[in-house]
Amino acid sequence: MKITPIQALNDNYIWMIQEGNHAACVDPSDATPVLKFLVHNRLMLAQTWITHPHPDHTGGAKSLFHGFLESPIYGESDIDVATHTVTAGTQFPFGEGLVTVWATPGHTDRHISYLLENSDGLHVFCGDTLFSAGCGRVFTGTIEQLYDSFHRFNQLPEETLFYPAHEYTASNLRFAQHIEPDNADIQTALAAAEHMPTLPVSLAHERKVNPFFRVHLPQVQARAEELSERKLNSELEVFAALRELKNQF
Repeated sequence: MKITPIQALNDNYIWMIQEGNHAACVDPSDATPVLKFLVHNRLMLAQTWITHPHPDHTGGAKSLFHGFLESPIYGESDIDVATHTVTAGTQFPFGEGLVTVWATPGHTDRHISYLLENSDGLHVFCGDTLFSAGCGRVFTGTIEQLYDSFHRFNQLPEETLFYPAHEYTASNLRFAQHIEPDNADIQTALAAAEHMPTLPVSLAHERKVNPFFRVHLPQVQARAEELSERKLNSELEVFAALRELKNQF
């Protein structure tokens, strides 16, 4: 299996998963680069997976559906272009692996992630829920949902790989450094972020640099209280304060 990011729009990644001469496509914002990739690599599009209904994740899906013998489009019931409705717990095969759908709301109220498990390990296509060193903004979901989604991700094996849908790593790391200026792992990651793509990333890496996974740490809690100028009484409140601070950073 081979997984390749295709750059699209300003900072989107469309993930292409190759298994033999078949491919799955995740969050196709634009059909054109996907079609070029498929033709160049002589691949047949077998499946499309959509995490949430924002146009920069769905924009190319309909064209791909009509261009490739109506290959199935997986998505929640709020995805207008979906041909195969999925929900939390839905499973389906791709290649030699098994895909499991998780509900990971927060960015949107119906956001889902696709967990592909095969002989290479566990691969999480997380859309706009998790970014390297960051998390998605809250739109139609809630901060409580986003916190719970991160908590669930944090229960996965540390070698799990995450495939976010945007290249936000450098800007997220600058905020992380603002929160933890003495964190050497963040400084190292920021230097490495000059080389793109920065993704995928492991859970082990994110636990070292992502402030939203580090809300249990006294230094993160103290810094969040200092910058937000209020007492924070739970890890959820620290998480929420960090998201507010990132919005203004």
